[in-house]
Order: sequence, then C-alpha cells, then structure tokens
Amino acid sequence: MTGAAPAGDPPVSSRRVHLAGGTLEVQDIAATGGGRAPMVLLHEGLGSISIWRDVPRQLADATGRRVVTYSRFGYGRSTAAALPRDPGYMHAEAREVLPALLDELGMDDPVLVGHSDGASIALIHAGSGGRVRAVAALAPHVFVEDCTVEGARAARSAYHDGDLRARLGRHHDHVDNAFYGWNDIWLSGSFRAWSIEDRLPQVRVPVLLIQCADDPYGTLEQLDRIEASVAGPVERLVLPTGGHAPHHADRGLVVGAIAAFADQLG
Repeated sequence: MTGAAPAGDPPVSSRRVHLAGGTLEVQDIAATGGGRAPMVLLHEGLGSISIWRDVPRQLADATGRRVVTYSRFGYGRSTAAALPRDPGYMHAEAREVLPALLDELGMDDPVLVGHSDGASIALIHAGSGGRVRAVAALAPHVFVEDCTVEGARAARSAYHDGDLRARLGRHHDHVDNAFYGWNDIWLSGSFRAWSIEDRLPQVRVPVLLIQCADDPYGTLEQLDRIEASVAGPVERLVLPTGGHAPHHADRGLVVGAIAAFADQLG
C-alpha cells in the first residue's frame, strides 16, 4: 500500500512559464503530504498535458506529492517548436529546457515520470548530472528499432489519410508543428543511429521500468538494455497487453506501481 495522502483534492494551478524559446504550458498540483520529493511528468512524442488525462491527479492523490506536468515546445498550448529538429533534440530538452523549467518552478531532485520520448529525456537528464531523485520510465526508447520506425510511418499515413490530425488537433494549438516535429525526425535516415545507451551507466538513481509486452513502438529489449546498463537499482513491471501507453491500459496498476516506487524514496 502506498503512503497515505490526506483527504481532499489538492489545489491545481495552470500557468505559462517563460523560457528561452517561448512559453510552456504547465499544470502544477500542490503537495498535500509535505517533505517528499515532487514529481515531474514528461509526455510522449505526440503528447501534452491533456493527453496524460487524469494520471497527474491520480498520482497526486496517491502520494500527496507535488505533481508538475508540462507540454514541451510544439505541444499542447505551448509555443511552437523550431523545426526541423535534429537527432539531438531530446538531449537538448534534457540538458537545457528541463533544468531551466525546474529552476523557474523552484524544484529540486524531483522524481521524473516519463512516457516514450519523455522517458528517454528523463534518462538522459539523469545520466547527464541532472537534479533527479529517481526515474519512472514508461515505454522508454534508448535506441531505434525497426518497429518504432514502422509505427512512425503508419502514424504518418493516419495523419494524412485518416483522422489522426483531427484527434491531435483537440490537444495541440500547433498540430502540424507537433506532428511533423516528431514524425519527420523519427523517419529521417540521420536518426537511425540515435542511441542514449552511452548515458545509461551514469544513471545512478533508482529506476522503475514499465512497458506493455505488445507495445508496437518498442520491444522489451529496450528495458533489457536499460536494466543491464544503469548503475542504480532497477524495478520492472511488464503488462501483457496495452500497447504503447501502459498508464492508460491499466491506470490503477501503473499509478499504484509508481506511487509505491516513490514511497520507497521518501
């Protein structure tokens, strides 16, 4: 069982944080438990605050911690990103934008909860001397697999010929910027050699790995390589089904696992 969080809904604020490059949409749920490391949620390659749905609220309720979620440049209601991106775009987010945001929010040593690209950014940050207490990585990428490229290619077809653009348009002010900022780089030849495995031995904090066995965007070899390489302790949760979003496939199980993991940290 996770640590008891006080009854009642903690206050939630929505704000715009100004950084070099524009403004970021930020949701900030206040702590009710006091004294425990806050959480920062990092979304997937086509994600945003709204695409997390009620995961931030559930994490706040389960832990009593401060939970901050933000939409990266190009996503949600944040400023459009400068395109085209280069293969180092996640490194730049981890080493430049995220530290600047943490400074603006007065956050030290947070637990980073990242999904897909967000999980990769969290691991880069932790492996580059960033201020972090632990990392919960949901469906992380540490190298490029054929299935990931195939999934990005299928997404492009759905964006051009299906309803994906309309569905994403409900979440992003700059929908083409959001989609092509992710899709173009993942489908580029220059990105096939992308890897963050050189950063993993420098990850010395606890890591929780969560993935669905049927994830169309990545195999369990992603988790295997992380577990074999990081210096800190590793916990692992594999769901049998659920695709690329374990936190939506089984919200209660995944939120409970992240809360229990965080409770061990203080």
